[in-house]
Amino acid sequence: MNRAAMPFSWAGRRVLLTGHTGFKGSWLALWLQRLGAQVSGVALPPPSEPSLFELARVRELVSHHEADIRDLAAVHAALQTEQPELVIHMAAQSLVRPSYDDPVGTYATNVMGTVHVLEAARLQPTVKAVLVITTDKCYENREWPWGYRETDPMGGHDPYSNSKGCAELVCSAYRASFMAAQGVALATARAGNVIGGGDWARDRLVPDVLAAFGRGEPVQLRHPQAVRPWQHVLEPLNGYLMLAQRLLAGDADAAQAWNFGPRDDDARPVGDVVDELARRWGDDARTAQQPGDHPHEANWLKLDTSLARQRLAWRPRLDLGRALQLTVDWHRGWLAGADARALTLEQIASYEALA
Repeated sequence: MNRAAMPFSWAGRRVLLTGHTGFKGSWLALWLQRLGAQVSGVALPPPSEPSLFELARVRELVSHHEADIRDLAAVHAALQTEQPELVIHMAAQSLVRPSYDDPVGTYATNVMGTVHVLEAARLQPTVKAVLVITTDKCYENREWPWGYRETDPMGGHDPYSNSKGCAELVCSAYRASFMAAQGVALATARAGNVIGGGDWARDRLVPDVLAAFGRGEPVQLRHPQAVRPWQHVLEPLNGYLMLAQRLLAGDADAAQAWNFGPRDDDARPVGDVVDELARRWGDDARTAQQPGDHPHEANWLKLDTSLARQRLAWRPRLDLGRALQLTVDWHRGWLAGADARALTLEQIASYEALA
């Protein structure tokens, strides 16, 4: 029998998330709780106001530990209390431009924070698997038009991207030095440029765009020609869940790095994505070029997802148009007074039905 098709239940599984107060973390916490998992989390307070964590009342559904992953003792205490069998590490300083302003804090969170999570996990005997979420920006960017593969060199021009490449190397060392010998399956997942309802993080394209549309202001674009692999947040989260199942099932071959990205034709320039969002939003939404000089960001970035397609039977279910429409629908619904948790769970259920 194909391992990917083997029965698996999340019911009663003890899962600890770091970064569960963030955008992706809140979506994943809600999805895992819907699947029946016992979810706990370690994170700082929500990074934005408003936040999906607060609006969807995620705190009511998880065992919440407010702590900084730069504090090893706090991370270790949370794992001892919760005794998870799976740790999904999502907490990070996740933005390029703030990493130029605070490189020390970025490296402390993304590198040593990852060390702390892995160290706490290897000392917690209940842990069977660890999944560390990094980014598509961890690669040494060559500005080439084809997708980066999991075996391509780590790198990163800016402190954020570079710190995530470092986190990948930390995971490789922990896997080789400790986790494999202890029978703990450790994998990393690389995805980026996710969009979806409930994201209000600063310095991110879609939240900035929707906020400007809501105010009736033109959107200011820094790099309209930059190509990114856009995908709805549910796409990589589905990949994480599929990968985590394999790790928990004891599949040693799954303990490696994995890319989760959209179809090739959904790697599109920023300007095209914003124009499409404006069309779907309506109300005379419009864009403008932001003046001035801006810190370096990669111009061209795509992922090769052949490994996940072939080995996990994972596939993107949403094209870019549908991903953008779901994002607009979520925010339109919320602005009209709909319940944020209900909106999120409805979109999760619709996505599951596409399988």
